[in-house]
Amino acid sequence: MKDVLTIILGGGKGTRLYPLTKDRAKPACPFGGKYRLVDIPISNSINSGFRRIYVLTQFNSASLHLHIGRTYNFDPFSQDFCEILAAEQTFHHDDWYGGTADAVRKNLEHFKVQKPSHYIILSGDQLYRMDIKAYMQQHLDSGAQVTIAATPVTRGDADELGILRTDDKNNIDAFLEKPGPDKNIDEYKIPDNNLTERDRSAGREYLASMGIYIFDAAVMEKALENDSKDFGREIIPQAIGKMKVMSYFYRGYWEDIGTIRSFYEANLNLGAPIPKFNLYDQSNPLYTHRRDLPPTKINSSTLKNSIASEGSILTDAYISRSLIGIRTIIESGATLEEVYTMGADFYETESQKEANIKNHIPNYGIGEGSMIKGAIIDKNARIGKGCRIGVDKKDRNDGDFEGHMIREGIIIILKGAIIPDGTSI
Repeated sequence: MKDVLTIILGGGKGTRLYPLTKDRAKPACPFGGKYRLVDIPISNSINSGFRRIYVLTQFNSASLHLHIGRTYNFDPFSQDFCEILAAEQTFHHDDWYGGTADAVRKNLEHFKVQKPSHYIILSGDQLYRMDIKAYMQQHLDSGAQVTIAATPVTRGDADELGILRTDDKNNIDAFLEKPGPDKNIDEYKIPDNNLTERDRSAGREYLASMGIYIFDAAVMEKALENDSKDFGREIIPQAIGKMKVMSYFYRGYWEDIGTIRSFYEANLNLGAPIPKFNLYDQSNPLYTHRRDLPPTKINSSTLKNSIASEGSILTDAYISRSLIGIRTIIESGATLEEVYTMGADFYETESQKEANIKNHIPNYGIGEGSMIKGAIIDKNARIGKGCRIGVDKKDRNDGDFEGHMIREGIIIILKGAIIPDGTSI
C-alpha cells in the first residue's frame, strides 16, 4: 500500500457554487462550521492508510494552498506527504488544465518520480466516508486494471450522472453519460444478484459513477498518452472493452456538492438527530487546521438541531436547525432558523469595536434582535441590529444585490458584507 499515490482533483471554477467560490476554490469552501470540503477526501485517504497525497489546484487556489500547508504536515521521518501541485507553465505546456485527465497528465512527471504501483483518483468536493483500503483490496483481488467506485441511484437521480452497465461479476461493459429524463436505460439496471432488497425497495436500480477511480499505474500512464481531457467523458469510456474495468459498490451516504442548494442542505443536516454524514465517528476522524480556539460560550440561549463551532459566543439567542461557524458572535435577542453562518477569521479588539461604533459599522457577527431565516452568511460578515433577513419578503427570485445574492431561493450574505442596522432583505 505504501507505493500507492492519492491524487485529489481541486476542481474548476465552481460556478454553480458562486458566490461562495468568488474568492476561493470550491474545495476550500467552509464546511461543517470548522472544516473545508477538501478535508473530506484527504481524511478518507489518511484514515485508509494512504498517506502519499497530491492535491491538484488551479482556480482561486490561494486559500486552499494556505489551508493545506497549515494543516497536513506529516512526520518528517516518514515518506508520507500531502503536497500541492498548481497549474504551471513548463517547456512542455503553457496552458491551464483542460479537464480532470489533462490535469493528471500534466503532472505525470512528478508522479512517476515516486514509482507508484497504483493511483487513487479522488474528487475534492464530494461528501462521503469510504474505506479506500477495502476498495483497493477488491481492485487487487479482482485483477482489475481500473476500478470505478459507484453507488446505486434511482432513475430520477440518474439523469445528471454517469451510469455504468455491469454484469453479475461487477465487470463494466458500458458507460452512459447523463442520460436525461427521457431516454430508456432499462438495459443499465443493476443485475439482480448485485441488487440488495434495500436498494430495490428504494428504487435504486442504476449504478452511478462517483468519479472516484483506482488505476494500475502503468495502465493510467498508458491511457493518458492522448489528448483526452476528462476521465468520466473520455478516458473511462475508451478503457471499457479494452481493459478490465470493474465496479466497486459503495452504499453509504454520498453527496456531490454541486449546487448552492445541495451545499446548504448538506450543512444543515449535520445538526439532525441522525445526520446523513456523521461528524462524530471516532474511528474515522475528519481532520482540519488546528486553531486552538476556546470552547463556545452559551449565555442563556436555545439551540435545536444545531451545531455551534468552537470560539463562538451566543447570548440570549434562539437558534433552530442551523450551523454556527467558528468565532461567531450572536448578540442578545437574535433568531436564526435554517441558517449556516460561517463565522469569522479573527476576533475584533475593543478598540476596533469602538471604531466601528464611531463609523456606524456593525461588529462581526449577528447584531441584537436580528432575525434570519433560510440563509448562508459567508465569513467576516457584519449584520447590524434589528435586521430582518428572509423573514418578511416571500419573493426569493435569483438575483445580485448590494451585500447579498439569492441563489435557488437561498439568501447568501457575501463574504465581508456590511448589513446596516434595521435592514430588511
